[in-house]
Amino acid sequence: MKIPLFPTLLLLAAITPCLQGADHWKVFPDPATGIWSYRDLLLPLGQDEYSDHLEMGGRAVDAIVEWKVARQPGMPSLNRRVRFPMLRSVRDDTHSSLSVEFNSKDDPLPLVDGAPLAPWSISQVAIRGGLEFEGKSGTLEIHRSVFPSTDLPALIERWEFINCDTKPLVLTIPRSAWENKIAADQGKWAAHITRTEWIGTGTFTLAPGEHLTAGLVFSAREDANGDTPADAPVFPDIDTEWAARQTLAARLNSNLALFTPDEALNRMFAMAKLRSVESIAATRGGLLQGPGGYNNYNAALWCNDNAEYMAPLHAYLGDPAGMEASRNAYLWLAKYMNPEFKPLPSSIVAEGRGTWDGAGDRGDAAMVAQGAARFALASGDPALARELWPLIEWCLEYCERQKTADGVIASRSDELEGRFSFGKTNLATSSLTYDALVSAAMLARDLGLPAERVETYQKRAADLRAAIDKVFAAKISGFDTYRYHDGLENLRAWICLPLAYGILDRAPGTLDALYSPDLWTADGLRTDAQDKTFWDRSTLFALRATFIAGDTQRGLDHLAGYTRRRLLGDHVPYAVEAYPEGAKSQLSGESCLYMRVFIEGLLGIRPTGLKSFDITPHLPASWPIMTLKQMHDHGCAHTVSVSRVADGIQVLVYDTNWKVISDTTLPEGQTHQITLPE
Repeated sequence: MKIPLFPTLLLLAAITPCLQGADHWKVFPDPATGIWSYRDLLLPLGQDEYSDHLEMGGRAVDAIVEWKVARQPGMPSLNRRVRFPMLRSVRDDTHSSLSVEFNSKDDPLPLVDGAPLAPWSISQVAIRGGLEFEGKSGTLEIHRSVFPSTDLPALIERWEFINCDTKPLVLTIPRSAWENKIAADQGKWAAHITRTEWIGTGTFTLAPGEHLTAGLVFSAREDANGDTPADAPVFPDIDTEWAARQTLAARLNSNLALFTPDEALNRMFAMAKLRSVESIAATRGGLLQGPGGYNNYNAALWCNDNAEYMAPLHAYLGDPAGMEASRNAYLWLAKYMNPEFKPLPSSIVAEGRGTWDGAGDRGDAAMVAQGAARFALASGDPALARELWPLIEWCLEYCERQKTADGVIASRSDELEGRFSFGKTNLATSSLTYDALVSAAMLARDLGLPAERVETYQKRAADLRAAIDKVFAAKISGFDTYRYHDGLENLRAWICLPLAYGILDRAPGTLDALYSPDLWTADGLRTDAQDKTFWDRSTLFALRATFIAGDTQRGLDHLAGYTRRRLLGDHVPYAVEAYPEGAKSQLSGESCLYMRVFIEGLLGIRPTGLKSFDITPHLPASWPIMTLKQMHDHGCAHTVSVSRVADGIQVLVYDTNWKVISDTTLPEGQTHQITLPE
């Protein structure tokens, strides 16, 4: 199917140039397609080729496709790093999923009239649920789509051939399968067999204008081991698999759909939903979201990625797999509660069979309590909340036992695991604990727990807030902000965290520091003012914090610039982990954090009970309206629409039948309290 062409960047005129960089891609105006196209006319002057990598996943596969195209005719160059989360190497460690590279130089290619397929002239590359190439090889038009199976351990390429000649041509699809055995001593239970195979093989005569579809499949399986027979090779139906992938993207497009006047923001938000859900694997321990990336973070969980970043997003998305994966993550962690209050493991790996705690206590209990309490509140499910309550309560007691004489919370390191200094106490662990206490008090109240429990958490939160200001408040590099840890005199990106959790006492100086040349770069925030390293997660927390602090225009300027770079720049279309570390891996947790900039930042949504939430909208002056359609939180689906009216800001909440649940108008900057029906 030919993709229609639209004027380049027509809908992006409102984006402000906070982050400079060439636009290599253009966004299409139909939100349902999820399409970007790259064309050679968008290559920078003097550049003869374009390369990037794209991560994709399914229930039994995760892949990073490194690709390259050139101005001159030639085959698209693909290096497919395919990981199979449930096929394990001997050790049950963090990175032990089977990882195999399938390079396009080794591909068995079709024959045209008995001769090898001629070099392509690439006309278009698109991203819409998969990576698509369109071009011509002689008179043969080819549409090639690379995508993961939704359920099988396979990466698939769907090839559609169209005869554009005035006479018939003969197309031969190779019949053989190519297998490679990875020795048994390199597998946990058995040898592994990788397989490359064409589906739809044979020799076909294509009349002028006639189409033919075939598929190239890259898969892996376990060989026989003793009395256990070998797994059967997969033999997918190519069009059925492609339809399943498109159905997933379309379903996600209808849930939690963002509508703003800025199409780039809407589109990156939509793509982030796909990245957030496709990364959920069906492990032996149950569904689990894996961050992915070049470090092969699959079939494993982390207290920050899963418990703190991902799960609170899934409470709004309405995807059953995301809810179950989040629940599983907390239940896995709950197995490590202990009466001695020894630290939780930072990570549970290998489908739940092992742990990693190489950095010591990173403030993991604070991460888990903070994420689990918000997740439980936003779920609106009392049974789920009761199931998670013992874990939340244990984590908060652990944090209380780490309280120093100054009243803040100590941890062995922080979520950057010693990459940068962390001191004896740091701002991250105490800020997380503060927000966890606030949420826990609300949750305890709604669960009908004793009033003294609620009051205890409220008092601890108030005391910790005061201690954070006393211990960490400082003038750093001339800014009235926070010192990230004891003794540190450099600015750090994580000074945004108190603001992200509603502690706004030092918001002006902190925001000035974050957006100063000391920290802000073309790629967002430096981790440390004295280092070039950046992590998108801190940039996304800072953007969320900027809106929560009410600095809406500055937040929008930097959010729009960041989005333009990630969506239309030289590495698209997702938020990334870090650089230089990680080679800008497109970890799924960062896509969750991108979406939370809008939910918790621009809209200012904060769960306050199992059936209630506050919304403090920060509607940009140039926007008349923004809408988040089909949110699935607090036990029901609803739409939130925020618009500017004569008396201030109107917040309308509708149910799925467009019946008004709440209609409030308040002066700009004030909080609307929403209670949903039982």
